[in-house]
Amino acid sequence: MPGEEHSELRKFVAPEFVFGAGAAMLAGQYAANLSAKKALVVSGPTLESIGWTGLIVDSLTREGVDRAVFTGVSPNPRHEEVMTGAEVYRREGCDAIVAVGGGSPMDCAKAIGIVCTNDRHVLEFEGVDNVDRPGPPLICIPTTAGTAADVSQFCIISDPDRKVKIAIVSKTMVPDVALIDPRLTVTMDETLTAHTGLDALTHAVEAFVSNAASAITDLNALESMRLIRTHLKGAVERPDDMIARTGMMLASTYAGLAFSNAILGAVHAMAHSMGGLLDLPHGLCNAILLDRVIDYNFDSVPEKYRRMGIALGADIPPDVPSGEVRARTVDVVRALKRDVGVTDTLAELGIKPDDLPLLARNALADVCMLTNPKQPSADDLIEIFRQSR
Repeated sequence: MPGEEHSELRKFVAPEFVFGAGAAMLAGQYAANLSAKKALVVSGPTLESIGWTGLIVDSLTREGVDRAVFTGVSPNPRHEEVMTGAEVYRREGCDAIVAVGGGSPMDCAKAIGIVCTNDRHVLEFEGVDNVDRPGPPLICIPTTAGTAADVSQFCIISDPDRKVKIAIVSKTMVPDVALIDPRLTVTMDETLTAHTGLDALTHAVEAFVSNAASAITDLNALESMRLIRTHLKGAVERPDDMIARTGMMLASTYAGLAFSNAILGAVHAMAHSMGGLLDLPHGLCNAILLDRVIDYNFDSVPEKYRRMGIALGADIPPDVPSGEVRARTVDVVRALKRDVGVTDTLAELGIKPDDLPLLARNALADVCMLTNPKQPSADDLIEIFRQSR
């Protein structure tokens, strides 16, 4: 009967967020509202040189909030960086955290917070609902349109010792406030815009077909896909186009709300495995794998993939055979990748045939694999990796 597929209980978590031009300038006001006396500003060296970090520091200062700044964050934040940041937080006597940047500073900031309140090593929180005490007040200010760490209950940290990325999934990872300002994304170059945009697409696609999807996550995921179809190419080609930048930031937010609640799937599990082994760009790993995983998963939820293909602009009339629906859906994703200049292969990233069994084993152990609509074997994943080389 209509709606029966959404009759199971589902919860939905989201932070308070302010979206629009000028939102970032509210950092000081929100920090003061949270009774912060001294905030640890977590960012990256590039963002500091661009000036975004200083802009947020100025906002804090205007509201009488003191600050310490920690910029020792790698593109894939490592556990030792989290522990160093926690030492800075304690030494400086901070009582709140403000993250400025893409997924890396935001994930590092989330992890710093729970390390400080639980007095445990960050790697001990790996998995789902393993955080006993929430971190201190956290404000996230994204500077990319893709990761959506500012609205999600995910935190991804690299463990170079094991050469894996761990996922910390908990509602305590949801920030208190997200200040989502599209103006901060104009400094992204073409490549980063494309990679983060395709990361947002992967979030939307995987949330939509997840076995934990709901009516609310479906709504957010589909609208994210439509926005990406409309705005990603424009954002790549015209960096100062605020209509395109705003559309992509909104797409990222919608996708984040979807995947934070429906979780993800095989693309992210496999991308985490690759990133842990070779410290690779996360959005690019997702982009390379996405169409191959869609092709693999298609038979498990063909109607969902048909709707996804239509949202992305594929011509799929109701009477088209299933095999043709699959082909048109995969083709529209590949066309979007080509349009924004993403034609890389895993071989070009340094993935060797001998790496594939280890990559498959680590991917199967990733928490994101639990909500993939089809449960693969190690051999299935090795074949997807092989096709993506």
